[in-house]
Amino acid sequence: MRFIGAVTTSVLIAIVPIALPHAQQQTGAAPFVANAYESTYKPFPSRTTVIRNATILTAAGPIIERGSILLQGGKVAAVGQSVQAPADALVIDATGKWVTPGIIDTHSHMGVYAAPGIESLQDGNEMTSPNTAEVSAEHSIWPQDPQFDLALAGGITAMQILPGSANLFGGRGVTLKNVPSRTAEGMKFPGAPYGLKMACGENPKRVYGSRNSSPQTRMGNVAGYRRAWQAASEYRESLRRWKASGADPEKRPARNLQLETLAGVLDGEILVHNHCYRADEMVTMINIAREFGYKITSFHHAVEAYKIRDLLVANNICASMWADWWGFKLEAYDGIRENIALVDQAKGCAIVHSDDANGIQRLNQEAAKAMRAGWEAGMKIERADAVKWLTLNPAKALGIDKVTGSLEAGKNADVVIWSSDPFSVYARAERVFVDGALMYDRSDPNHQPKRDFITGLLPPAGAR
Repeated sequence: MRFIGAVTTSVLIAIVPIALPHAQQQTGAAPFVANAYESTYKPFPSRTTVIRNATILTAAGPIIERGSILLQGGKVAAVGQSVQAPADALVIDATGKWVTPGIIDTHSHMGVYAAPGIESLQDGNEMTSPNTAEVSAEHSIWPQDPQFDLALAGGITAMQILPGSANLFGGRGVTLKNVPSRTAEGMKFPGAPYGLKMACGENPKRVYGSRNSSPQTRMGNVAGYRRAWQAASEYRESLRRWKASGADPEKRPARNLQLETLAGVLDGEILVHNHCYRADEMVTMINIAREFGYKITSFHHAVEAYKIRDLLVANNICASMWADWWGFKLEAYDGIRENIALVDQAKGCAIVHSDDANGIQRLNQEAAKAMRAGWEAGMKIERADAVKWLTLNPAKALGIDKVTGSLEAGKNADVVIWSSDPFSVYARAERVFVDGALMYDRSDPNHQPKRDFITGLLPPAGAR
């Protein structure tokens, strides 16, 4: 399989006109298609493959020494020390190597802050209002961003692309599979719910306070959240009354894209991902969620998560954290290197995230730093548990843990073969599979995808 830009020579992509259902072509109060931006992702071609003699971290149980894993039909068919494979299966001898689920990043801006990092590609922050819940990161994604390919070489098989944190409500985030595509829809993870990016603390009050508008204070932030959720509650109730009265299309309440997103959160269809650093502010956000009846899925950055780790567990909220970023602004000043380990020790949903196009290329090393910090503080953290920070816990936060995030029979065959212990600085992702398809092979240039944009900038293979 040789990659030419975003399309393989073995796959033809057909462009099919979209025909609206008859009822939706009629004039009326609601002439819109609810699934206009649905995923068009199709798995790449794969073949039955068995990986043998590997040290396997399944994220679902203990380490399997000298184990095998069978990839068949795009799924994990079997995993264990003794696995039967069809006679025609491709056999990969992974002696001395390690196998993990594909790494999942809950917080990325690739595609919306694409490379090269010039102003015309800065599409992640709609800094025009404290509430821009109506925008969606998927409508800014540039599929040609070469950073996707670099992340793939680091073992990243999926990631959530989020808007920035300038606003109280930054808009919708979208989960992508890390595969080449001409469109954002071709990368969208089928069935993954949208996220809603919210931000508390310094960012929104700094952005709008500097413009002599609201919010200028943290209490202004909170007032802004509450006004928005109140309006969303009233909008949702108007839709409920309309449906209860027969859902006459001519009487449907006027569509409001901003309130539609917030109502989706209230209905549990859209997951809240909340940029928040300080412990006290995270508690405030939990209280707001309780007031209006929605759930926070994950706090992002959360450098003071260790202070309220019991509350995170009690409210079933994940914490997407850095290993050691702190102190770059006042609200990040009280971060500690043991943060991730302490949340994990409390049996919380600890996640290592990037928020950085460079860091996403070595999230395994970021997890290793967090594990080492825990060890030095006297916490016993096994590799079999720490791998969940990179795979199963992020999948949980993104609402896709039923289909990916661990190596279990029936789940998507999102798999990485590492040259050695993935928690070693010397480890490299050698092969990366997405839905059982070999998308990256460090030893084979024909399995190292390059976007069209970067292909035009590099010399031909073999040229001097």
